[in-house]
Amino acid sequence: MRFLAPLAALWLAVSAQGASPPTGAAAAASAPVAVTPGAAAGERAFAQARARLVQVRTLLRSQDSQSSVGSGFIVSEEGHLVSNYHVVSQYALRPGEHRLVYTAADGRQGALQLLAVDVVNDLALLRPVEVDALKGQGQLTFRPAEVPLQRGERIFALGNPLDVGFAVVEGVYNGLVERSFVPTLFFGGSLSSGMSGGPAIDDQGRVIGINVASRRDGEQVSFLVPAAAAAALLARGRSSPPVARPLHDEMTRQILQHQQALADAFVAQSWRKVAHAGYDIPVPQEVFLRCWGSSSPGETRGLRFERSDCVTDHRVFVSGSLLTGHLSVRHETYDGRSLGMLRFAQRHAASFANEGFRRPPRHLTPPQCHEGQIDRDGLPLRTVLCLWAYRELPGLYDASVLVATLGERDQGAQGRFDVAGVSHENAQRLVRHYLAGWARASGSGPSR
Repeated sequence: MRFLAPLAALWLAVSAQGASPPTGAAAAASAPVAVTPGAAAGERAFAQARARLVQVRTLLRSQDSQSSVGSGFIVSEEGHLVSNYHVVSQYALRPGEHRLVYTAADGRQGALQLLAVDVVNDLALLRPVEVDALKGQGQLTFRPAEVPLQRGERIFALGNPLDVGFAVVEGVYNGLVERSFVPTLFFGGSLSSGMSGGPAIDDQGRVIGINVASRRDGEQVSFLVPAAAAAALLARGRSSPPVARPLHDEMTRQILQHQQALADAFVAQSWRKVAHAGYDIPVPQEVFLRCWGSSSPGETRGLRFERSDCVTDHRVFVSGSLLTGHLSVRHETYDGRSLGMLRFAQRHAASFANEGFRRPPRHLTPPQCHEGQIDRDGLPLRTVLCLWAYRELPGLYDASVLVATLGERDQGAQGRFDVAGVSHENAQRLVRHYLAGWARASGSGPSR
């Protein structure tokens, strides 16, 4: 088996389509829109951008029916378009089974070709197959970096929500999303499905971000990819040949670059100290992770616990069934003094046994796991380490390690570290870093 050797090395390291010119009604629709001086800001914003907006659709070649719908906008005189990667991901992964088309705000339609992607920032660069199809429409420009956004500044998100027509949504800029490893803009407005890939512009019509997502558990909470990432994609991809083969190799390269930066930043941080009398338990700093805590109810009789869950919010979208490029750290501490030694040991062991290691079987190989024991400064630990390899993104792995303390009479701890989309080398580094955070607290000994 090709993946047995990587697992062994990891364990050892831990242990030791076209378009035609508009005519008639379409030509009239593409003419500049006159805006009265007293027009509302949203009306002005839509009028400025309307001719540069498109709807982007992915179609199944076999049925010619749409499998995804999003938005996009013109960013060059040659007719280059920016959208989200997730809008065109099915084409990027299976170009022989799909095709891309656009519909402009004036009703013109045509085929698109994909030139480049930025999977980490969820962006795609496209161009009409008919090279001159969108020439002369003008382009939306990016707001210069030297003109910073101010919190509370009014911005307008444009797109084709729910495939019902082009629309404008007014909102405000609320700064960068806190504790996000990848820079993301917090938009105080409601983005709907289908607006993905559309532009968010300021009151002068300059692009400040690209619509990417909204939170289902909150109102007026949506997110934008910073314009700088789209500008960089245009600069490097505008002369690229059209994509004709699956982009797995390019995606792997980009995710490997991302995971290197993530791993470096994570390992460089010290662990926070947990107020526990018996153990030093690894809890990460909340620099680019978000941590939540919980505990057993006050009236609990029997096993009492405290729990911490820390996760990175950002995920790299590869496909609708595969998100990667993230990590999480969790632990639980147990107090079983009211149970007695035997019942505590049973409950502690049962909690460990209830843990599962599930991953999307389509995308990953079966796990290779190793169970063993290690000693951390006098603290014996039971460990289970599992490794998965990506089938179509060679060189990327998921890793999980489960830890439980051993030998305690009526107290214990259990921890888990999960990382997705890393190199084998960084799987080693990260697991070592996690295990090194465990120790017996100074001056404490095993409970008797």
